[in-house]
Amino acid sequence: MKKLAALFCLVYALSACSIVPLTGRSQLTIFTTQDLMPLVKDEYKESLTESELVTSTKEGQEIVKVGNKMAEAVETYLKEQGYDSLVNELEWEFNLLENEEVNAWCMPGGKVAFYTGILPFTRDETGIAVIMGHELAHAVANHAGERMSQEILFELGVGSIDLAMGQDPTLTQELLLLSVGVASELKLLSFSRKHELEADRMGLIFMAMAGYDPREAPLFWGRMAEDSEDEGLLFLSTHPGHSKRMERLNSLLPEAIAIYEQRK
Repeated sequence: MKKLAALFCLVYALSACSIVPLTGRSQLTIFTTQDLMPLVKDEYKESLTESELVTSTKEGQEIVKVGNKMAEAVETYLKEQGYDSLVNELEWEFNLLENEEVNAWCMPGGKVAFYTGILPFTRDETGIAVIMGHELAHAVANHAGERMSQEILFELGVGSIDLAMGQDPTLTQELLLLSVGVASELKLLSFSRKHELEADRMGLIFMAMAGYDPREAPLFWGRMAEDSEDEGLLFLSTHPGHSKRMERLNSLLPEAIAIYEQRK
């Protein structure tokens, strides 16, 4: 029976593939953004109560301003490329939390949170746009759904969110939090280097589309890397190595700069 169930899941997985916008990569996505939204809304609301919400401050409103501006540019691009159904699944929300941890994350559907600990590195709107583009890319590419799909198949051998919640709701909730980097003990489910590099590329293009100079991205990650050598930042511990990231970003700059110059 177990072998039959495993075979069913394998066949189901092979049929549950989608294409990531902009990069064209094929991915396993048993769980779509729409599937995850009921769980996401509860977990996002809960996460906002775990630290002081400071979105109403000047810094918080800057996060909201950049987020909305970039979300509008991303949605325009997605509609131009025929991803109207994906746009309908996105429910953007941007908040700033008082937390000294240097971190930012985005849940499926575009539920974003920045921690005040990352603001000394962003410095201004363009710096915020570097991180915002990266986080929005995770939502657009449904990286959390992809990682959850892989893990749920492996752990529970089921092919739907309803079955996963029915069989082990606690595990399913934990996997969601791990998949977006909210949980402190980041394990296998935290975004892979492949996802991070993909989000870097998409984020660079997204910030350019929104009118933010993509040349700020290598400078921002350089500031983060310098500080991490002294303090060991959790945010960077789950991301590609500094040299690889800088090499990748610099190779992508010409494409992003061309888009930025066109949209100025």
